Amino acid sequence: MTSMPQTDSARTTSATASSPSPRAWAVVLTACAGQFLVVLDVSVVNVALPSMRTDLGLSALGLQWVLNAYAIAFAGFMLLGGRASDLYGRKAMFLLGLGLFTAASVAGGLAQEGWQLVGARAAQGLGAAVLSPATLTLITAAVPAGAARTRAIGTWTAVGAAGGAAGGFVGGVLVDLLSWRWVLLINVPVGVLVLAGALLWLRESRTDAGRRLDLPGAVLVTAGLATLAYGIVQTEEAGWTAPATLLTLLGGLALLGAFVVVEARTAEPLMRLGIFRNRAVSAANASILLCGSASFGMWFFMTTYAQSVLGYTPLQAGLALVPSSLSVVLGSKLAPYLMPIVGARNLAVAGALVGAAGFAWQSTLTADGTFLGTILGPGILMMAGIGLATTPLAALATSGAAPSDAGLVSGLVNTSRTMGGALGLAVLSTIAAAATPAATPGAPDPSSLVPGYAMAFRVAAGVLVGAAALMLLWLPRQARTAAVRG
Repeated sequence: MTSMPQTDSARTTSATASSPSPRAWAVVLTACAGQFLVVLDVSVVNVALPSMRTDLGLSALGLQWVLNAYAIAFAGFMLLGGRASDLYGRKAMFLLGLGLFTAASVAGGLAQEGWQLVGARAAQGLGAAVLSPATLTLITAAVPAGAARTRAIGTWTAVGAAGGAAGGFVGGVLVDLLSWRWVLLINVPVGVLVLAGALLWLRESRTDAGRRLDLPGAVLVTAGLATLAYGIVQTEEAGWTAPATLLTLLGGLALLGAFVVVEARTAEPLMRLGIFRNRAVSAANASILLCGSASFGMWFFMTTYAQSVLGYTPLQAGLALVPSSLSVVLGSKLAPYLMPIVGARNLAVAGALVGAAGFAWQSTLTADGTFLGTILGPGILMMAGIGLATTPLAALATSGAAPSDAGLVSGLVNTSRTMGGALGLAVLSTIAAAATPAATPGAPDPSSLVPGYAMAFRVAAGVLVGAAALMLLWLPRQARTAAVRG
């Protein structure tokens, strides 16, 4: 077909489409603020764990569930949140999720028992699951397809990565200056401000009004993911071959299998299985899951290594990780400019390999490690690589999807990243515990933690190398990298 010459009017329309309005960027700012808040809470409690353990009498397993209750609820209900935003409105779900998240933060900050804290963290995760898918969908609906949308997705990716990265610093400041309770209570004033911005700037949109939510599917996928994660976590105490462990793991896999069967037979499924026929969606989400499994565990091990082995205070540990936080933001913001030059797939592969090099370097840590050699250098490489990889993967995962699936695809991206983090932390913690020498009678020696941490970082490096190979073989060589057309 012969292309028609572009008139002045057409050029004006094109320029307008590629130049978002100030209101559109206000939407991006509000959505990114919500995303920052919920991702921050994945990692902000890390430096507060020793204080929580002392104050509430939590066991080592209980401490893991302070992290995992949030991550599992966040990831498990994300698909439901994404579909709900399509059916009932992106603004409505953003406000509902942020309201629940803020209220649960109050409950967690005031908790007097360990179970109350874990329950509040699960409620926070549910609120985050309702809110988070709407953030990416709001952005793709507000910013026209093209370079501007890719930059907006890069900003969303950078803010999300920065939320996970900044958790150590924010938590360290709050624990040192106030108490561990403020790592949760700080969400209240911030949440109120973001709610005000959402009411002012966000406009309602929905694509599937009149359809019903697939509640059986939501229950099955959430129960399956939670059961699987619980089985992995308890291997630290019971071992991989214990009957209780095997039954739990098989039960989780059976629930996920039942979820697939239900989705294949339901007229209005929570997740259309046909979406995975899109090669870019399938490969990018698998890669995001693997990258998340390595990066979330990095913050846990780095903060505990700095405090438990090197003797840093919570504030010092948080400050030590600031360069890593900045590097993940820089990598995420550079990615949109590099993608047209080297290609989305090649950039994602390169980013994963850079991150793997950082994890391999970090695996050489010692009990008397220096800031430059065991925190700064490897931390910058690890997080810059993750930042470079995540933006093109998010763009590829959302490319080509129908507008009616925008919330679903956004929820799937967040589910892959967050569930990868939850399962990755569980697996890496188990590996670290298995590689840690048995404790000697008397006061524990902090240096005994080093072999386990080193092994966890080596395994994470191998995971990222595997992710790079998967991207190289599975991601399409040429793929449209503009996000979902809203």
